[in-house]
Amino acid sequence: MKVSGYLGHTLVVASQQMASLMKRATKAAACDGKVLITGESGVGKDLVARHIHNHSVRTGHAFVAVNCAGLTESLIESELFGHMKGSFTGAYRDQPGKLQTAHLGTLFLDEVGEMSLRMQALLLRFLENGEIQAVGSSRPATTVDVRLICATNRNLPELIAAGQFREDLLYRLRVIHLEVPPLRDRHDDIRALIAHFVGRTGRRISVSDEALRVLERYSWPGNVRELQNVIEQAAWLTEGETIGVEHFPNPIRMTGPLVVPARERRRQVADELYHALVTAEYAFWQDVYPLFLSRDITRHDVRELVRRGLADTRGNYRALLELFGLSGHDYKRFLNFLAAHDCGADFREFRSGLPHTPRQASPVLARSRMAKVSDPKKQPLTDTGT
Repeated sequence: MKVSGYLGHTLVVASQQMASLMKRATKAAACDGKVLITGESGVGKDLVARHIHNHSVRTGHAFVAVNCAGLTESLIESELFGHMKGSFTGAYRDQPGKLQTAHLGTLFLDEVGEMSLRMQALLLRFLENGEIQAVGSSRPATTVDVRLICATNRNLPELIAAGQFREDLLYRLRVIHLEVPPLRDRHDDIRALIAHFVGRTGRRISVSDEALRVLERYSWPGNVRELQNVIEQAAWLTEGETIGVEHFPNPIRMTGPLVVPARERRRQVADELYHALVTAEYAFWQDVYPLFLSRDITRHDVRELVRRGLADTRGNYRALLELFGLSGHDYKRFLNFLAAHDCGADFREFRSGLPHTPRQASPVLARSRMAKVSDPKKQPLTDTGT
């Protein structure tokens, strides 16, 4: 097992796949080319980016990270390029941008696939001449020396085909391409990561052999981030010195030996979340929503989850409330969340045909099917009756 630690961040490498990847990452650090890191959410793309920075000649300067998915278009422009006092409401003082802060260092743009077309054009212009100009500034543009590393869990060629990402920008960003494999494709890393996360608890505990085998069989849709969460939760639940299978969440305890191919990940995530919701193990706001905010699941995963629910309720959004552990007062909040993050599905697709049958029947599901719902006013994502 190889453990690389720096600045409070630790990258655990035990598998041949990750060893090969980190060898390429170290080689990339020796040059100054732009790097695009791709891979599913939770695989550790940010750690690979930090590894490149810390093994480069820029290591003595700033490593600045920006999450493009967590900022609106107007905010991300100000975040990257800075703004002048009075340039917009709330701009009470001049504020330098992240590009200026990262001068002579590295700028890491996480989730670059979520960037709007307008921001993509601004980023492309910066990449062409290295010039930045703060929002609301009339001063001449200044030039900065920044190495750019980007990461995304989206398929950028698919976004290009859909008209949502600029092809010329992809060519600029993908000078060096590193693909981080999902945890299910590098089983040799699982035990090394478990030992690392157990060690971080500060307790003298171990994991039973049976529990280790269960963890190795699980498909880990949330990747390393999910594994860390499970170990930390199990360590908190155990009162003895050994973590057993009984300390794991139901989806992990019930897992079989099947390893899901990468292309089936989205279906796997939605199936497991849906099963947890209809069996009342999960509630939407308490369990699924935090996973989305922490980027353990994507908007596509949530959309697939909603589609499974609509298939079971025959297109009735109101019937999803009890199914997903929501109260009647959450109806508008739930719809607003789906609309804001483009996670909804057209109810008309599910108005006919037999309802979807979940893996395990539950009283929650049965009650939601039998619920009588009054006709709501027409909503963009809802139907007008049961």
